[in-house]
Amino acid sequence: MVSLRQLFLQHQAQTSDFPLMIEVEKAEGIYMYGSGGQRYLDLISGIGVSNVGHRHPRVLRAIHDQLDKYLHLMVYGEFVQGPQALLAQALTSTLPKRLNNVYFLNSGTEAVEGALKLAKRYTGRTELVSCRNAYHGSTQGALSVNGSESFKNAFRPLLPDVRIITHGSVPDLEQITTRTAAIIIETVQGEAGVRVPEKTYLQLLRQRCTEVGALLILDEIQTGFGRTGTFWAFEQFGIEPDILLCAKGMGGGMPIGAFIAPQEIMAAFKTDPILGHCTTFGGHPVSCAASLATLQTILEENLLQEVERKASLFKELLVHPAIKGIRNQGLMMAAEFESFEVLKAVIDRAILNGVLTDWFLFCDNSMRIAPPLIITEEQIREACDIILTSIEEVVGQV
Repeated sequence: MVSLRQLFLQHQAQTSDFPLMIEVEKAEGIYMYGSGGQRYLDLISGIGVSNVGHRHPRVLRAIHDQLDKYLHLMVYGEFVQGPQALLAQALTSTLPKRLNNVYFLNSGTEAVEGALKLAKRYTGRTELVSCRNAYHGSTQGALSVNGSESFKNAFRPLLPDVRIITHGSVPDLEQITTRTAAIIIETVQGEAGVRVPEKTYLQLLRQRCTEVGALLILDEIQTGFGRTGTFWAFEQFGIEPDILLCAKGMGGGMPIGAFIAPQEIMAAFKTDPILGHCTTFGGHPVSCAASLATLQTILEENLLQEVERKASLFKELLVHPAIKGIRNQGLMMAAEFESFEVLKAVIDRAILNGVLTDWFLFCDNSMRIAPPLIITEEQIREACDIILTSIEEVVGQV
């Protein structure tokens, strides 16, 4: 009989020559369980997705309740559907009054695509600005504003009129001009290895956009839904975006994304042409129901209040000569090692020992630590013990 592993390798498209190949049979809370009974403590939350853990009971209940009502009915934006309307209301209630209109999609990269189109349509301008080492998705428009040439070169030509600046560089803000439709920027850079800007930088960025009439698109696809200790990371920097992007952690494990903007900006999609942006499955009722339950869980179970304390405990426990430093904004963390070779050996050993971690696309000497927000102090101590043991086993071999 052909095994699942063989089917995976023979028939499922691969994106690298070295997939992790962990065969997962079940996931619950912060743990995943292999087909052979292995238990893995998940420290990356499916890359920032499972903020409330795997299969949270409130999320499962919302999914089951919606399954009993209806699934897909009509392309997005034509029918009044309770899960969409209630989620849109709940999302806007977490935001400044101006951000009052939500467009639902299936993923973060789709949210990027929609936001870029909206900015160009609303402003009538063509130039887009993004940052070096930014990651905004893999579709062609999103890839165009990614900040890594090694990821882009094989797929050129991409969107024209894209300018790349340095995240955190105040002098570079002068490159945002009256030709610029929008700058798209991660509030905290993720795949660059958790790079947190100075508060004054983001405030000067906001000021510059206002001065030249460019829209500020904040990508909170990784940072949103409580990852950094506030519901949205931008709350900690004293600014407001013109367009806000979210996905990943908003679905409780279900696929969903959104871009959020003032109604007068979003209205640009209504005419010339009509249906300026379309999606068949965006705002799927089951995903919206799961997202609403996720949002309510984060707020009602006070998960935000515990983020900084839990992050501090990680930093207190993860002390080892091989760890050169830890960068973080809440439970979005990067532990830096000497090299990719050392880090990869530690990651592989940690997986064997029962902890799943990862590295960053544009910072391959730093360990990604972004556990479900529900992780307990005891589980943090367990995870850190395993990581330190794994480091010792690797360093000893070196």
